[in-house]
Amino acid sequence: MDQTLPAGPRCFGDGDPLYAAYHDTEWGVPVHGEAALLERIALEGFQSGLSWLTVLRKRDAFREVFHGFDPAAVAAMGAADVDRLLGDARIIRNRAKIEATIANARAVLALHAEGRTLDELFWSFAPPSRPARLATVSDVPATTPESVAMAKALKKLGFRFFGPTTAYAAMQACGVVDDHVATCPVLLTAP
Repeated sequence: MDQTLPAGPRCFGDGDPLYAAYHDTEWGVPVHGEAALLERIALEGFQSGLSWLTVLRKRDAFREVFHGFDPAAVAAMGAADVDRLLGDARIIRNRAKIEATIANARAVLALHAEGRTLDELFWSFAPPSRPARLATVSDVPATTPESVAMAKALKKLGFRFFGPTTAYAAMQACGVVDDHVATCPVLLTAP
């Protein structure tokens, strides 16, 4: 973080050290790699209907039970694993979200079988950079034409629990877009 920037309020995260650290060091920073992107897609899906802080507090457990989000290891998980995870209070216990994570890992492997990567596909939906940051959090969209297109493309490839709003949240989290607002003290460099 550039300490010479004005000390305005964060876009989010003020008031909780874990949330503030995520905002300051991860959110909006470019993410590449199959496991890292699968993790972000899965966590955004698990967040649906819940607070992101809830997901952050359970993130280490998610990484453990989903084998560091290694696509091959997650894709190999079956019904017994789903049942085991439904009993694990350290994570968000939602059958549809757990099964979607496994299905999404299998979709990543199907991409690989076609000679493609999740990384190249995910980043192919990057919009042009904005000339300036948005003024306020209320100016940040919930979806964009790019997130709608990404969700449609991934759904066609077998990804689940990944609609346009979740796609846009993943784009924000992975630095595909920079939605830090004008008064935010975090300064990012372009990918």
